[in-house]
Amino acid sequence: MQIRAWQPDDLDDLVAINEAAVPAMNSLPADELRRLLEMAAAGLVADDAGQCCGFMVCLVEGADYNSLNYAWFSERYPAFAYVDRVAVAPAARGRGVGEALYEALVGQLAGSRPVLLCEVNQEPPNPGSLRFHRRLGFRTVGRQVLDDGTKTVVMLERQLTVAAERLNRAVPVPVQSLRRSAGRR
Repeated sequence: MQIRAWQPDDLDDLVAINEAAVPAMNSLPADELRRLLEMAAAGLVADDAGQCCGFMVCLVEGADYNSLNYAWFSERYPAFAYVDRVAVAPAARGRGVGEALYEALVGQLAGSRPVLLCEVNQEPPNPGSLRFHRRLGFRTVGRQVLDDGTKTVVMLERQLTVAAERLNRAVPVPVQSLRRSAGRR
């Protein structure tokens, strides 16, 4: 298996993988997933002999992204990497695909951000994903109730540097600087 950057030709496979993960993650039509991948700091695909078997979308601070979860983190962290979604094809689950995607992302971030953030559904329940993220070193930093109380997410963080906590809590960063540093792909 190889982890590589997403390509436009992957889109149909990525939509199918995403939809197979509903309700653990939100459904996204192809045009919205394409837009998300195009704005991402990292759009990674797990490729097994030419077949997409998983993917990950990561944004950084300052992205033009209309998401309540992204906004929750943006209000609390001046510098971060945010995994909006990580999904693995049903046939590939339990084979280390998700962990390989995270390892590749952390390697790609290589000191550029102090913290990696994501959320996992608590309601509807997604206990497997919560266990997976805890095993990778994520810890709970909050909860958010969405969709008129029908959905609850657990907000998670994983420190990426020793001084990350101090950096995120002590250094005021102007909004304009964040937008410039985010970059668009």
